[in-house]
Parts: sequence; C-alpha cells; structure tokens
Amino acid sequence: MTTTRLYLVRHGATQLSAEDRFSGDVGVPLSAEGRAQVERLAERVKDDGISAIYCSPLDRAIETARIVSGGCNLELQIPDGLREIRHGRWEGLTRREVEERFGVEYAAWEEDPFTFAPEGGESGVSVLARVLPAVREIIVRHAGQSVLAVSHKATIRILLSSLLGFDTRGYRDRLDQA
Repeated sequence: MTTTRLYLVRHGATQLSAEDRFSGDVGVPLSAEGRAQVERLAERVKDDGISAIYCSPLDRAIETARIVSGGCNLELQIPDGLREIRHGRWEGLTRREVEERFGVEYAAWEEDPFTFAPEGGESGVSVLARVLPAVREIIVRHAGQSVLAVSHKATIRILLSSLLGFDTRGYRDRLDQA
C-alpha cells in the first residue's frame, strides 16, 4: 500500500478576513499579509516533492496556489468541490451586521452550522457532499504522491471533522485554522 500525502492549505489572509466579514463566495484577492504568508509556505514546501496542486475556483485560492506552485511548472487543477461555503445574503457583512439584520438566522446557524444555511446560502452538509468526493478523487488520482490542495477555512474544517470522526456540527468550535 502506498501512502498519499495531502497538504490541506487555507488560502492566505484577505482584507475581508481581517475585517471578520463573511466572504464565502466573494471573489477577493489576498492582502499583502496573505501574499507574505503564502510565500513563506512556498518556501517551506518547495522540497517536499509535490506532484500536483489543486485549488478552489475562488480568486484567493487560485492566487495562493499560483504563489505556492512557484516555478515548478505544475498546472493548477480547479475542482469546484474545494470551493468555500456560500453564505448567501450574509456575504460581505461582518458578524455584528449579520446578528443585527438576521438575528433569528444567525442564532440558528450558531446552534447548528452543519445543517442550517442562511437564505441563499449553503449548509455544511452540502459542503461535505461536494468536498469528500473531490478529495477522494485527488487521492485516488495521485496514489503514493504528495499533493497540495488549497481551499478555505469552513470547507477544510468540515472535511477534517468528518474524517476525524467527530460530530461535524461542532466544526466551528472544535477546529480552528488561522
């Protein structure tokens, strides 16, 4: 049996993440801090024999993957399954703004972010239903290799909580990813 090493990478920091805004489906570039973070990561993994790089179709993930890939001539693979959770009408708003405008929705989401979705948004269940097959395909396609996959905070936490076997409803409380 060959071991496949999968590096799950959250994209670098953005201005929206610094402002604690919901930015799931928003196309936003990396901030200067985010680019510096990713450049350090690129340096860290440059000798790890990465044979493929996958990323979410969102701008911040593509930018992260391009920086990490550096000059290794690997074509980015961009499956939709790695995309971030959609927050619907909450996109671009701060947590405080969401609490004030959509208090009932926010309370329901706080109680169970895995099965609840805000209006126009996506539940954690939906995210898991698309990210698990995407990750399985990556692993099967690259058996015995090292692969890097750039995704997003909620998507990675939902995936990891499922793979680690704990109640996925607690993905926000039990895992953090700066």
